[in-house]
Amino acid sequence: MDTISSLAVIALAALVHASFQLSVSVLTLLSGHALGAQKARMRVWRMTTSFVIGAGVITLLLLSFIALLFNSLYGSSAPSSVWAIACGLLVGVGIAIWLFYYRHQSGTSLWIPRSMAHYLSDRTKATKDSAESFGLGLSSVFGEILFVGAPLIVSGLVLVQLSPGLQIVGLLLYTLISMLGLITVWVLVGSGHSLSTIQKWRETNKSFLQFAGGGGLIILSFFVYVSQILGGLGS
Repeated sequence: MDTISSLAVIALAALVHASFQLSVSVLTLLSGHALGAQKARMRVWRMTTSFVIGAGVITLLLLSFIALLFNSLYGSSAPSSVWAIACGLLVGVGIAIWLFYYRHQSGTSLWIPRSMAHYLSDRTKATKDSAESFGLGLSSVFGEILFVGAPLIVSGLVLVQLSPGLQIVGLLLYTLISMLGLITVWVLVGSGHSLSTIQKWRETNKSFLQFAGGGGLIILSFFVYVSQILGGLGS
């Protein structure tokens, strides 16, 4: 896989990651509780900023750890069997997103363990400062690791094939793109847009986001399979 193709795979994986909604849901809850408690808008902005930074930091660290693990195990070239497993994981998670990502009820309730959902909901109510908001951002990414793990794993496999300088570019590219949805909501909240308007948009477009997320993983699986497995057999 050449450099352009590698970065394209990372970018597509990150776009799928950006379509996932748990961090966005937690951020809107955090903003709603903070505004409802009549906190100063500057304080709300600091809390939401810390949340976004926390989510970005843990995403960067997770991808770095996965890439380091694959580099330790396989060096710069993982065997075809590992790529085949990764492709199967992408397809499986993509189908699961189509079937299960949103619960079959009104609103934007997600299919995550209820214990995690209750924990995050309780933490948004109890969060009072920027440090706690940062930790909440970390937890929100871990909360849907069953879904974000697939694009992270494939991106990690691609990263180890790149030169050290391009690995840094790939890490930053994935982190920034994967946070596009979160950053958009953060900007809207910070600029004074109504949370009800944001939530209404999410409810109206949840089917599109669900289809795009699952479809993106399956398309990514097909591209990786052709380039890494079929391409490798022909070389």
